[in-house]
Amino acid sequence: MKARRVASLAMASVLAGTLLAGCGGSTGNSTSSGSAASGTTGTASSGGTSKYQTTYGSKQFNNVTLKVELFDRSNAPSGSTITDNRWTKYCQDAMKKVGINLEFVPVPRSDEVTKMQTMMASQTAADIMLTYTYSMAESYFDQGGTWDLTDFIDGEDQAKNLKAYLGDDVLNIGRKSDNRLYGVVAKRATTAEDNIYIRKDWLDDLGLAVPTTPDELLDDAQQFVQKNPGNVSNPIGLWPCMTQSLRMAFSQVLDDPVKSQVAFTEDVIWDYYDPGMKEMFRWMNKAYNSGTMHSEYYTMKGVGANSTGEDQYKSYIVNGQLGCFEDNVNYGIDVLRGSLLKTLQENIPTAELTSVPGLKNVNDGKVHTIGYSKGGLICFVPKTASEEVAEAAVTYMDWMCSKEGGFVIYHGYEGEHYEMKDGVPAVIDSQYNATDKDWIRTDLFITGNQGYFDSEEEFNKTTATEQPQYSDLIIKSYEDSEAGEQSHYGTYTSPSTPELITDLNLAKQQYEVSTVTCAEADFDATWQEYMDTLKNTGMDKIISEREEYYKNAK
Repeated sequence: MKARRVASLAMASVLAGTLLAGCGGSTGNSTSSGSAASGTTGTASSGGTSKYQTTYGSKQFNNVTLKVELFDRSNAPSGSTITDNRWTKYCQDAMKKVGINLEFVPVPRSDEVTKMQTMMASQTAADIMLTYTYSMAESYFDQGGTWDLTDFIDGEDQAKNLKAYLGDDVLNIGRKSDNRLYGVVAKRATTAEDNIYIRKDWLDDLGLAVPTTPDELLDDAQQFVQKNPGNVSNPIGLWPCMTQSLRMAFSQVLDDPVKSQVAFTEDVIWDYYDPGMKEMFRWMNKAYNSGTMHSEYYTMKGVGANSTGEDQYKSYIVNGQLGCFEDNVNYGIDVLRGSLLKTLQENIPTAELTSVPGLKNVNDGKVHTIGYSKGGLICFVPKTASEEVAEAAVTYMDWMCSKEGGFVIYHGYEGEHYEMKDGVPAVIDSQYNATDKDWIRTDLFITGNQGYFDSEEEFNKTTATEQPQYSDLIIKSYEDSEAGEQSHYGTYTSPSTPELITDLNLAKQQYEVSTVTCAEADFDATWQEYMDTLKNTGMDKIISEREEYYKNAK
């Protein structure tokens, strides 16, 4: 749940006072347009006029400097840096045409929340800041530390490219209940979230079918370890880096529209609120105690406070030791993640991976999957930016939503990076693209997550062209990720969440390991300790706020 998992917010309560002091004690926004005094209706489709001109090309700025945060993954190819490369220069040249001097502020992707907190507190933030943690962006706005973007975007003459590309559904995710716009949410090209991948050649060797239930999955994984069909050293049956497919297979709130939305948010809230999560963790505990999982999986990718060993995790996949894993959609094939299947087959030519459609829920027997909301990261403009810089910031985001902006940044140039086939930009040479533009395209294109596309079908078809030898599996992966009855994560952040989520997540990090690794006889007591800790930390306050919100929501 990367877009939703709340990273450490340890400084949140301290920042509240610091941020307000840094903003001169302001509790409002100088362009508040949610009120009658503003002269606008405060909706994404509203009419009205504005003193701002934020559709790219509609205004010539006077040599304004705009600083934009850029996630740094330390993956720049030789001869380039994260801030000095072909594509940052492309953006800078486009902004120069309208009088904006564009500068990029690199922030380590792995440390973006902590860095954001520091920058906001010290008033050194970029003019456009990025985060997947909506609760923090909203909290900064509530404290008066960021611009209300309503007047910069609402109105028929404002941000036309941005509104056309994002649409009301995505744009309104960044709105308060009074219609004030505290940020611009990026549009997801696909809402698919994760896959379970399994070694199909091992299934075939053992005469097993692709699993359809959690019990079948566990049985297959146990047989991988016990019978070792790959004849490898120390086979690992299962690695649950993500657990969303498993969560949907055990959930007990799927048929309740209120309870499901209350639950489907941060994992720690889901654990507490959905009774089915106890049985999911019991299932994982059984898998661990049977020797099906790596004995120290929690020190590596995806689990616990020290989840850093991604390279080791990948090595188990490409060396043929790992029989089944759950991770981000297309993780086993994606070029940017190292094309793990390709490397696996170079090492073991007979190896095959296949994605597993959603597992049948143990309670109703139906296939349920969960996907991201339509919004990805959120961009916001701190009050340290002047009014004119805020106007330039929205102009930049508007350009990003145009064909000349986001489309080129993501897809590149026709004839060099892609050619049009069946109505979609088909990749010509994925290896060339990977080092020329793909390493930066998703982070530079800040108003779209996973690319500039008009539909999920277009996204699936284009993504499949990146590795033609695996095109069928890539499309299958995305389709399997959204199989059956699909739910989506909610985007509502309850008022108490920013204050409490740090301590709640600390408890989660501890107990998501201990509940899995404890002796089976100790599971019930360990789980109760987890629930009691969450209760004593204030979880019920978040639950009551979320229940009230979703009961009253349309």
